[in-house]
Amino acid sequence: MLASWLPQQRWFAGRTELAGVDIVSRHRLAAEPAAADSAAPDADRAEFEHLIVEVPAADGVRRYQLWIGRRPVLPERLTHAEIGAAASPGGSAVVLYDALHDPELSALLLRAIAENRTLGDVTAVHREGVMLDPSAHGFVVTGEQSNTSIIYGDSGILKVFRRLEPGPNPDAEVHAALAERGSAHSADLFGEMTGPVAGEPTTLAVLTQFFANSADGWQMATASVRDLMAEGDLRADEVGGDFAAESYRLGQAVASVHHDLAEAFGTGPADEAQLRTDVEAMAALAASTIDEVPELAPYRDAVLAVFAQATDFARAGNTVPLQRIHGDLHLGQTLRTLTGWAVIDFEGEPSKSLQYRRALHSPLRDVAGMLRSLDYAGHHMLAGTGQPDAQHQFRADEWASRNRTAFCDGYAAEAGTDPRAADALLRAFELDRAVYEAGYEHNYRPSWLPIPLQAVATLTSLGGHHD
Repeated sequence: MLASWLPQQRWFAGRTELAGVDIVSRHRLAAEPAAADSAAPDADRAEFEHLIVEVPAADGVRRYQLWIGRRPVLPERLTHAEIGAAASPGGSAVVLYDALHDPELSALLLRAIAENRTLGDVTAVHREGVMLDPSAHGFVVTGEQSNTSIIYGDSGILKVFRRLEPGPNPDAEVHAALAERGSAHSADLFGEMTGPVAGEPTTLAVLTQFFANSADGWQMATASVRDLMAEGDLRADEVGGDFAAESYRLGQAVASVHHDLAEAFGTGPADEAQLRTDVEAMAALAASTIDEVPELAPYRDAVLAVFAQATDFARAGNTVPLQRIHGDLHLGQTLRTLTGWAVIDFEGEPSKSLQYRRALHSPLRDVAGMLRSLDYAGHHMLAGTGQPDAQHQFRADEWASRNRTAFCDGYAAEAGTDPRAADALLRAFELDRAVYEAGYEHNYRPSWLPIPLQAVATLTSLGGHHD
């Protein structure tokens, strides 16, 4: 049953039915009276199981965390989470479902964290000094791809990691470090859940502050672009929804987070050999992507030349500090709150290994990610329109350039160093991202392919793209 259900889930890496699923850890727990519908007879109450399963993958096995519910009859509010019918240990018919959608389980998980309790082999703890309301109602966030998140009231959000690698998750590590330093630009850490995976203590879920009434960075930026496109004769700095001031503040916020991460986890210089290894990896990935995307073929030599320039940058004796970074930074990973910008989701790029995501990297990777995101925001309205007219193209370019510049200016003002000073390296990181985007759009959204193609063309031209 799980073999056919898992590939249908957005957080599962694969879309073909599995030959089999190995359950490597299984712990059953019953809903408590306080969490169950007191009007329902005991026989109708839910039972929950916590499972760690393994599925075959090209590189070995992948592990996933499941919370499975069992009910004799599934309430209508849970039918969307149904997995299928099965027989209970006693022989009676039951319905299996994804229990993270069940308010009874979400309440149980919150109480466990609030009370520092153990559920089977899962240890739940709250951060010292944090007061939680265990009665807060929880509901699942829709549309999430990599994990499953439950929002409690207007103050907390529990992210349950679906795909597991043995060891601490960066999202828990980084939130803890930033909370310890009182970061003004990240969510406070409330608690976490851990358990053994392949014999190692592993992060299973993290409970952090929820920013109620906040605005998503991507939504704010694209609204600004729509305002600009709607004006017939105004420039980007004249439109009421100009975003440049926010881009500047966002640059300051990212620089502040980088400073706190450097203090928390330490730094180290990147020597020539390490930088060459990084650049060679980017060049190899780019070459592979160019082979798959015909539209990139004309840029092959120019793309590889940009990566060679990054290696030359290191050979010239330039030092590149390394530190813990966000690792998957873009506008969608930022929230505008009442008091300023917050950076969220420090899990890193889910497709990368846990070892890679916990390693030290150049903060320019995060800067490059945000520059690409601002470029996407500026040009998103042109996607699927064919050949845009010159006026719309000019406005999109103007918005992107203005906001990319503002972000770098804000970052430089806060950090004391301008990321554009290491142009050869910054351009290589941004080009690495743009080539990846071209591969993604080629496979999934062909009408958006012109956006990263334009970036590749600009980044491989003399002078780069750093406004």
